[in-house]
Amino acid sequence: MSKSQTAITNLSELMSPAALRLLSASGVDLVKQIGMDVIRGVVLDVMTGKNLRDSTEVLTRRRIAALNLATVNLFLQGVAHSSDFIEQLPHLATDILARPRLTKAEKWLAQWTLGLTDKGVQNILRDDAGALANYRDRYIETCREVIERHEQEKNQLSGELKLTSGVKAEINWLLLTYLLNTIGAQTLAIRGAEKSAYGKLFEKLILGSLLHILGFEYVTPPPIKTNRVFWLSSREERRESDATLLYEAGKGVRFDIGFIGRGNPEISLDKVTRFEREISLGRSRWFLATIILVDRIGANSRIERLAQGVEGTIIQMSAGYWPQ
Repeated sequence: MSKSQTAITNLSELMSPAALRLLSASGVDLVKQIGMDVIRGVVLDVMTGKNLRDSTEVLTRRRIAALNLATVNLFLQGVAHSSDFIEQLPHLATDILARPRLTKAEKWLAQWTLGLTDKGVQNILRDDAGALANYRDRYIETCREVIERHEQEKNQLSGELKLTSGVKAEINWLLLTYLLNTIGAQTLAIRGAEKSAYGKLFEKLILGSLLHILGFEYVTPPPIKTNRVFWLSSREERRESDATLLYEAGKGVRFDIGFIGRGNPEISLDKVTRFEREISLGRSRWFLATIILVDRIGANSRIERLAQGVEGTIIQMSAGYWPQ
């Protein structure tokens, strides 16, 4: 089958609609994808001391695997469109990233083919668009040097990847190096995005479910009634806590929840030190205690002692039936 020489201007055109939907999934999309029965099961798991990451890992792994395979197909489709697709891929990626108003899918695909993620652009390129061409040239040269050294030690690589549709590409070290770098960056990016998305989704679901089970009524701020009510933070307001609860006249609780492991729960403590201890509702002043929910605390962590200094209480969600 002869290869055509169709010009490729967007990497997203080489992916199926289903793969592109996986790239841009939001919190609402996650709920639709997972289903309410699974959502309820995860909330129950966390309330009985199980790790959120354990409950969502299979979902994350499924998304990563599907996108990894879609990326292999992207490379095959690219070679089918243009015989020098692999050689020109870094240049195509930098051309795409130089454009304004990119979709998230297009931006991510271009970054990944250069071995970058959003964090990499921030930390390596320092968000400097002018540094991208220099990075690309160094990326190409580094890959070339590694391949030359590897060929001297391990010989050349040859073969063919072929789909039943007839789309195929010759395998060599350059294709494999660019493909593996792309998949590596993709996996890092998706794991980071999933961690953030699932965290934001389940933090509110778990807090809201817990406080409702304990007999408090969900309201929207500012509350009309102030006895045994709670509300959750929203995007519109300046975030000070994940939830605020009022349980009797003049008294309430601020909640901060974070699925942070034993290595760095002090992050949550740093946030709550900025919480206001008092709020005004109507003509009344309310004094607020602080409860910090973390996954677990390491044996040598200082967080419990430090929390006492800000009059806060630490609760580990890894403890069985911690809501009690």
